[in-house]
Amino acid sequence: MEISGVISAIVIGIVIGVLGRLALPGRQRIGILATVVVGIVAALLGSAIAAGIGVADTKGIDWVEWLIQIGLAALGVALLDRGRTGGRSRRRSWGRAHR
Repeated sequence: MEISGVISAIVIGIVIGVLGRLALPGRQRIGILATVVVGIVAALLGSAIAAGIGVADTKGIDWVEWLIQIGLAALGVALLDRGRTGGRSRRRSWGRAHR
């Protein structure tokens, strides 16, 4: 992959990751780097899924592909946020219940 491909993947990852975060209500406790990584992975997976179901590379803007990518990014952000906060809240509640 050329440097322009890497740069465009990062830019698309940022856009998809941010849109995925905006699709979720409330505050997400993950960093910008995690958001970009989730966005890049969601963009790649979303493109593969869209190509697999035959909705990629249409005339104009590929809205269905974008929706798949944003949905995957929102799912990834939610899973990372739940993983980060789920463990801490369980430990805190366990400590309070057994004092």
